[in-house]
Amino acid sequence: MPPVSYHLGKFPPVDLDWARLIPLVGPANAGLARYDGLLSAIPNAQILLSPLTTQEAVLSSKIEGTHVTIGEVLEIEAGGESEAFTQPKRLDAEEVLNYRRAMRACVAEMQHRPFSQHILRGAHELLMHGVRGRDKTPGYYRNDQNWIGPQGSTIDTASFVPIAPEHLRFGMDEWERYFGSVTEPDALVQLAIIHVEFEALHPFMDGNGRLGRMLIPLFLFQRKLLASPDFYMSGYLERNRDEYQERLRAVSRDGDWTGWCVFFLQGVREQAADNERRARAILDLYDRTKTQMADLTHSQHAIRAVDFLFQAPIFSAPTFIHHADIPKPTASRILGLLREADILKTLEEGRGRRAGIYAFRELLNVAEGYEVF
Repeated sequence: MPPVSYHLGKFPPVDLDWARLIPLVGPANAGLARYDGLLSAIPNAQILLSPLTTQEAVLSSKIEGTHVTIGEVLEIEAGGESEAFTQPKRLDAEEVLNYRRAMRACVAEMQHRPFSQHILRGAHELLMHGVRGRDKTPGYYRNDQNWIGPQGSTIDTASFVPIAPEHLRFGMDEWERYFGSVTEPDALVQLAIIHVEFEALHPFMDGNGRLGRMLIPLFLFQRKLLASPDFYMSGYLERNRDEYQERLRAVSRDGDWTGWCVFFLQGVREQAADNERRARAILDLYDRTKTQMADLTHSQHAIRAVDFLFQAPIFSAPTFIHHADIPKPTASRILGLLREADILKTLEEGRGRRAGIYAFRELLNVAEGYEVF
């Protein structure tokens, strides 16, 4: 079977079947609005939802073939030295951390200017820094033809061949124009088309999948459909990976933009409900932990300790002492009380010059979606 090739000259689509889309547009937008209402009510959403941001990075990277959990990523980031952390595992974790850094850099840029190709290329450079793909011109569009397929495939045996390099610059300019358009009939349908077109263009030699998924919350944030860019779509795409990839190909092969949009809108509705459930669980845990911490420590610094745990649910003892903004003797005492109360799980005992590594188990279980710790 010959590979599917890019749909040159057919973007953006002009013949969407709105009769199929309209019944899905309402529920998807309503679900997103409910989730945004919750985000707007959280005064420190970036801190509280930090574990979900990392989990999104884990799942997005998993689609590309990494094999690392949120717990492993955070433990490696905290300086964990477990023998289970092989070099490949550490490289996988670094890819996840790069995703998180790139996302934060984009958000910082977008506080001052709309999303652009300049911001996109900067994000790609951060995404590829020091990991697989670092030798593939990070931050620059490709000059060669690439293709998508199983490892070892050739262009003749690939499943998809993106736009030819001589058309790429024009394609990206058209994509950027469409990204910034505010005249489309529905923003979520527009976002569906933005995502699939980016993946079809595949403008970089590596990292396109992760960047394409990162675009989803960034667009929602720019269009003010979300108070903060904390929308996590990779769970749905990872659970439906085969259909995801087939729907992407069907756009170029069959011109089935509508089928792709149906799949995407269903995902927005499903993920909005799941994101809302997890965010509410984290907010409930935060409120319970504040009360528990105050009762346990009788300290004026209890809230600062709680905020630190939510921002860094796996950490080393020195990091807590140095960065929780609490006097050292008090920080050491609070850490001991948390261990005694079994709020923290010891992952690595401190010995000699090696720092102890601890995990805020209940928050990590919420982020993972099941009992891990």
